[in-house]
Amino acid sequence: MSRVEGKVALITGAARGQGRAHAIRLAEEGADIIALDVPGEIVDVSYPSGTDEELLETARAVESLDRRIVTIRGDVRDVDALKHGVDEAVHELGRLDIISANAGIASNPHLAHEIPAQTWQQMLDINLTGVWHTVKVGIPHLIEGGRGGAIVLTSSAAGLKGYAHIAHYVAAKHGVVGLMRSLANELAPHGIRVNSIHPTQVDTPMIQNEGTYRIFRPDLENPSREDFEPASAATNALPVPWVDPVDVSNALLFLVSDEARYVTGATLPVDAGCLIK
Repeated sequence: MSRVEGKVALITGAARGQGRAHAIRLAEEGADIIALDVPGEIVDVSYPSGTDEELLETARAVESLDRRIVTIRGDVRDVDALKHGVDEAVHELGRLDIISANAGIASNPHLAHEIPAQTWQQMLDINLTGVWHTVKVGIPHLIEGGRGGAIVLTSSAAGLKGYAHIAHYVAAKHGVVGLMRSLANELAPHGIRVNSIHPTQVDTPMIQNEGTYRIFRPDLENPSREDFEPASAATNALPVPWVDPVDVSNALLFLVSDEARYVTGATLPVDAGCLIK
């Protein structure tokens, strides 16, 4: 229970879902947390964004583990506000060792040539540029600390293969892999490792909504979770429709721990075998 004892981790998209699971899992292993969420307006999605109350719930969960947490109400698209919030949080907690650039959105399905321009731009602004913003403001603290560090960028199975009807999401998540590989080379002299994780469907609000259901069941007018389940399971080699957030968090924990001290530039699937099927 001390694999990241005494370290501080920045996690974006921390109000719920994978981000909350990451915060709790790292706190269980001894880390203090900087948790950012509650974005501005988001269009063309079929689920609500994280809320202040959900971010407070994450904070309460971390504090119940006797770890410190600083919450930042912010949007990864706003690099100036992000920098201000992270700088203040690092000053309060005294250091930064881990960055989990986890914030991201899904979208309603569109054929690639029919994606509205605003929807395309929003996807890249959050799922790719937002990841760059996160590491941009965090990396100087890792370098200044002089202790090395670990960065994990949340991509997707869609960062390693193509899917119909979500070309904007696929493009952004592939871009995350390129960013990760460049960062891994740039930061290696500082002892900072950079990797990406690639989940299949994860049982979170980002996936469990009608927009995703319609991607997998375009034959139905109003598909449900029950309709989605067998269609999702059919994409995986293992006989499961999705993984739990903690499964992704356990992979992240490995990547940021000393157990992975020589792992950098890697694309780690947590995908129930969907990439080999």
